[in-house]
Amino acid sequence: MTHDAVVLSADRAIPLATTRRQVVAWALWDWGSAAFNAVITTFVFTRWLTSSSFVDPTVVAAAAAEGDTAGAATALLDGIMADHSAWLGWGLTIAGLFIALLAPVTGARSDDHGRRKLWLGVHTGITVLISAAMFLVTPDPSSLTQNLMLGIALLGLGNIFFELAAVNYNATLAQVSTARNVGKISGIGWGAGYIGGIVLLLILFVGFINPEVGWFGITGENGLDIRAAVLVSAIWFAVFAIPVLVAVPEVPPSPTRSRLGFLGSYRQLFRDVAALWREARQTLKFLIASAVFRDGLAGVFTFGAVIASGTFGFTAAGVIVFAIAANVVAGVATIVGGFLDDRVGPKAVIMTSLIGLLVSGLAIFVLHEGGQIVFWIFGLLLCLFVGPAQSASRTLLARLIPPGRESEIFGLYATTGRAASFLAPLAFSTMIVVGGSQHWGILGIMLVVALGLGLLVPIAVGARGRTDVAGPPDGHAVVPQGTVEP
Repeated sequence: MTHDAVVLSADRAIPLATTRRQVVAWALWDWGSAAFNAVITTFVFTRWLTSSSFVDPTVVAAAAAEGDTAGAATALLDGIMADHSAWLGWGLTIAGLFIALLAPVTGARSDDHGRRKLWLGVHTGITVLISAAMFLVTPDPSSLTQNLMLGIALLGLGNIFFELAAVNYNATLAQVSTARNVGKISGIGWGAGYIGGIVLLLILFVGFINPEVGWFGITGENGLDIRAAVLVSAIWFAVFAIPVLVAVPEVPPSPTRSRLGFLGSYRQLFRDVAALWREARQTLKFLIASAVFRDGLAGVFTFGAVIASGTFGFTAAGVIVFAIAANVVAGVATIVGGFLDDRVGPKAVIMTSLIGLLVSGLAIFVLHEGGQIVFWIFGLLLCLFVGPAQSASRTLLARLIPPGRESEIFGLYATTGRAASFLAPLAFSTMIVVGGSQHWGILGIMLVVALGLGLLVPIAVGARGRTDVAGPPDGHAVVPQGTVEP
């Protein structure tokens, strides 16, 4: 028999009693966030920005006439769309830099001031407003470049505030769970996000994107179907973000941590990183390893639709159908993975998932000439492993953080993740250049996943997912939280 110890703040206890209502309210934020993750950044809005909708048809027609061949027009179209994709990448890179700079200090300040839920609401609200503003982006031929840049700017700003909201949201996991069920509850949240994505994508597909004339008489003219889908997504996120703000209590302020100014918060950040290196080096190593393999996981979704279209010939509608199926698989797998997390530990779940990803990804690369059936089989297998790895990564970190510092460490979690966010795009593009074909990019993503797995293997993790930290930080006490079987 062993005692599962949890580090509790000596001056600032967080209530451990959690109601089912609070867990459901907490998970509904994940459900609603699918509007931003699935619709805006992955399958609908971002894909639309980099499509031929934002290419001036008169330029393509002139190239066809001058070259007297369809090949000249196609080559020009492909080149312009590639440029647009590069602009999108630069915009998101800039957004990532802002997230890396802001996430840790804003998270720490919300912890210290007892305003974690307040800032979750503020950042979520700003994300919703930015998402709604994307309705203003149109493929007007007279101002294509300006509208494209507006779309990229709004997407970058939305990513910044969404990630800042996610820092506080991830931190509230400690307020709705205990050491015994944190994996299960985290898995429920991730699973709710995937299922929410399924439901919303189905609504948008049936109501706006697939039919020639959708609900309320909306058509594809001037991109109205996509713009309406984004507006509905903003409303969806707003509605389902409300319950967590009502049902989950605010974290109390810390009476021992001084209320620092913004620059002082950065000095405190460097002191905290140094303290992690001295006192909890395994935690810091995990932050680095997770940054690498999480970027590989992100690459699976970021480039999945690109590979499906370019290598396997999926249509736009086909990509959405696959996305719905992928969310079903990922959602169910994530919920099941959450239960396994509490039984076998998060590290075992992460390692198994990463190995499964490597096998599935390599199968897609080797068998790519087999057609769409290959992508359906092994693409869905990839999705089977992505969700559990994401959820278990969050719970492993949650098990390591002293209560009261959740937003701060999850801010570092976001920072390290963004610091490595160039790896998957760089590896993807490099391998395409090396191999001379798009499907070689799959190998690039798998290399990032393999690197993350290699960094994770030597990290020492004890019972229930805790690392071999030397002891609790100053001002904290270790309190037994019940008895569990070894």
